[in-house]
Amino acid sequence: MWDVKVLSALIRSRYREGASLAVVARELGVSKATVRRHMPARERRDASAAARQRHRSRAQTPYERALRAQVVRLYGSGMSQQRVAATLGISVEAVVARLEPGQRRSRQEAARLAVERQGDLLPKEEIVARYVEGATMAELGRLYGVHPTTIRRRIPDDLIRPRGPAPQPRPRRQQRTLVDEEVRRRYAAGKSAYALAREFGVSPHTIRTRIPDTDWRTPTLGEASVPSPRPARPKTGGVRMVLALSDEEILARYRAGQSATAIGRAAGVDCRTILRRIPEHERRGHLQAQRLNRPAPDVGADTIRALRARGLTWEAIGAEVGLSVKTVRARA
Repeated sequence: MWDVKVLSALIRSRYREGASLAVVARELGVSKATVRRHMPARERRDASAAARQRHRSRAQTPYERALRAQVVRLYGSGMSQQRVAATLGISVEAVVARLEPGQRRSRQEAARLAVERQGDLLPKEEIVARYVEGATMAELGRLYGVHPTTIRRRIPDDLIRPRGPAPQPRPRRQQRTLVDEEVRRRYAAGKSAYALAREFGVSPHTIRTRIPDTDWRTPTLGEASVPSPRPARPKTGGVRMVLALSDEEILARYRAGQSATAIGRAAGVDCRTILRRIPEHERRGHLQAQRLNRPAPDVGADTIRALRARGLTWEAIGAEVGLSVKTVRARA
């Protein structure tokens, strides 16, 4: 049995050194309630302070120091946090908690190391052999599951093929030997400079340099090229179209009530041609032509009301008498 004063002094001493209530109780062989009862309330740590103290106490154990050393060593060798966690059998969060902020790699550096480690596993000789046989970098990238740039780094520069199809040599146009005497003779015979240029495979300017200025059929370069005036063409009256109907017959039919379209159809011409044969004062207006071409049926209000009394709709009445619904309503 512990003496009360000695037990209280030991509990306070160990608790102030940083030991938790559970550790003190386990070391002294008493309960946590006994340890809590001998500690003043003002000295008891709250939950967050107790958690930080437990974390510091745990970090000083031999197991924790060895685990931290292994995490730092494996992560420093280039392994990813996931790979370190799988190797040691702990979580990724536990790996991150055992690394100092200055020891953690950035995302760019981690991605670069991942690409390098993946590239180290690629068979370089096999990639080069497949590329020499004709495979493209994109096909090799899809085959090995990497980017084409990663494939490009594994192929020597002297083996890189140029992009696109190989340039084909352009066929040279067959050129004849340009003889000045022959050019002058054929030009004097009436050949144009453009025709000679196409025949000899040269430009018209080259043909021009072979011909003296005295033999050139156009003004020289220093002279102003003034086009020769065209002879004035005498104005003649327009040719009037001969129709199957005379102007008098066209006017008679038009006065009788035929439309210009109907007369044109009979004469085999357009209605505008017919209207040009009719004097201005004889032409009908739009409303006159509309009433003449589409005469309204002689249907009175009594007829419309009788049909309405039979139960017909306005649309049915309009279809029967040949009038629009608006006209039927207005006449009713």
